[in-house]
Amino acid sequence: MTIEEKLGYFFFDKKLLKRALTSREYALEQGQPGEDQEAYSLLGEAVLDAVLTELLIRAGHSTQQAIVTQKLVLKQIENLARISQEVGVGFMVKLSQDEKQRQAYDDPLVLTETLEAVLGAVYFDGGYGAARRVVHHLFPDVFVEK
Repeated sequence: MTIEEKLGYFFFDKKLLKRALTSREYALEQGQPGEDQEAYSLLGEAVLDAVLTELLIRAGHSTQQAIVTQKLVLKQIENLARISQEVGVGFMVKLSQDEKQRQAYDDPLVLTETLEAVLGAVYFDGGYGAARRVVHHLFPDVFVEK
């Protein structure tokens, strides 16, 4: 299964996914500064936050405290790293030689930031609706809309 199949989303512009899967150190090592995942990760984090907030409200969480508490649980680095591994991000992320030696493909922070970058790329490629569907797909047992 490809990463796109596991995400439940197929990119129109494959370059967006490629950039989302490129670490900053790798891009610098390849002489391609600015062609990395950092900006996409920032966007993806914001998209994830917005989508989780919406889906939690739709699932019946009616207070700010309930929403914030549940989001903190869902966005725990261990949880996002696990989801990232399930999607296959660890196998796909482009890492520098130094990052490979450190086995960064197993680092929860690297996995989480890369997953967020992929969500940012989905948003760029398909908009909010596409990103919403992917987040819903990645958290299948959490959201039962009322």
